[in-house]
Amino acid sequence: MKIWTLAYFPVLESAEKESVEVRWNPAKFFMDFSWIPKACRLTDLSKIGNRQKLKPRPGDEPHWQRLRSGAFVGYRPAKGQGKGNWFARAYDADRQKYLRQPLGDYGQLEGHVVFATARRDAEIWADRVQSGGITSDPIVTVEDACRAYFKRNPGPIAAGVFRRHVFDDPIASLHLSKLRRHHVQAWRDRLEAAPALISRSKAGPTRTKPRASSTVNRDMVPLRAALGQFLNPGAPNTDAAWQEALKPHKGADKRRVLYLDRNQRERLLTTASEEVAPFVRAMCQLPLRPGAIAQLQVKDLELRTRTISVGKDKSGRTRQIALPEAISRFLAKQAEGCGPMEPLFRRKDGRAWSKDAWKGPIKDAARLAELPEATTAYTLRHSVITDLIRHGVPALTVAQLSGTSVAMIERHYGHLVREDAEAALERLIL
Repeated sequence: MKIWTLAYFPVLESAEKESVEVRWNPAKFFMDFSWIPKACRLTDLSKIGNRQKLKPRPGDEPHWQRLRSGAFVGYRPAKGQGKGNWFARAYDADRQKYLRQPLGDYGQLEGHVVFATARRDAEIWADRVQSGGITSDPIVTVEDACRAYFKRNPGPIAAGVFRRHVFDDPIASLHLSKLRRHHVQAWRDRLEAAPALISRSKAGPTRTKPRASSTVNRDMVPLRAALGQFLNPGAPNTDAAWQEALKPHKGADKRRVLYLDRNQRERLLTTASEEVAPFVRAMCQLPLRPGAIAQLQVKDLELRTRTISVGKDKSGRTRQIALPEAISRFLAKQAEGCGPMEPLFRRKDGRAWSKDAWKGPIKDAARLAELPEATTAYTLRHSVITDLIRHGVPALTVAQLSGTSVAMIERHYGHLVREDAEAALERLIL
């Protein structure tokens, strides 16, 4: 009985294919594999000796080792002295093509640890490719990673951080495979040294202040998220650990302490200009972020059900809020004579409010009402949330109304609940 064996040798890429004529020779087939095209031979990269014998290939093509179906780890030996570079390669079934990702040279790692780390990173990256989580656009530099991240996760905070602190910074042109902790630390140092703008008015001089730790924490989030989508965390306490340079300052998020009671808020409404007064009244009646109120459109208001849909603000999701009769009538008045796509709260020129637009009028109204100088639009949000908590509204309900988490409510307003609990217990004393 004859037994035939079918051997399969995957061809890696079109650039690696060699045209070769294979003539059948049973004796040679079972004795050696010299007849196999070189591009189809996969090297065992786990052995240091094998890697040291490798020579650069035409077109700087890496030597590949198959990890599993559609996933490879590759090694490109250095042409001179120095370490070679590692790569990941995975097949994207949706696009029906292979994608490749540079992994770097793993600077401080030595011996078998290098291969183990490269293999782990290649498998993680292949998982992302095969699950549809990696874009087909070439991601080479830090700027590429940030633009790809923003394309999938657009938002005003990320847009501002990338525009002001990344795209015009030296870090933008760095190759991801060469990014190290000292590069990211240098970027962070420049971020912390950059003054924060107090006023962007073109009429007078630009006013700035030192950047607060909480602001630094917020501004680091988009870059950390963008790099995290394309880079795996480096080994702790090494220069490859880029993520360590982006750790947030501890205890930087201070609790807001300025609170305006109902009388103070009524005084603010009295002194507010006719243009900004409806916007201020909305902040006094809804525990929303000022930006979320500014983005409301007429179509978001449903008078039949007395609800309003709050679009994707900082909370990242759309939610509906049921309105009492008085607030519903107030919002209906703002919508009179307007098209569905027009802003619910408008300036004189018909445009929606923005941070730079509402800041000055609210400061002017606060000064006329003899309120603290630190009064801002966010002061109103904080005051409304404080009243809801003090009136016994559950933290979960307040979180849902305000578009934040219960943990955030408990962190910043939990002391109010404790104070009320102490007062309630004190009334029980016999």
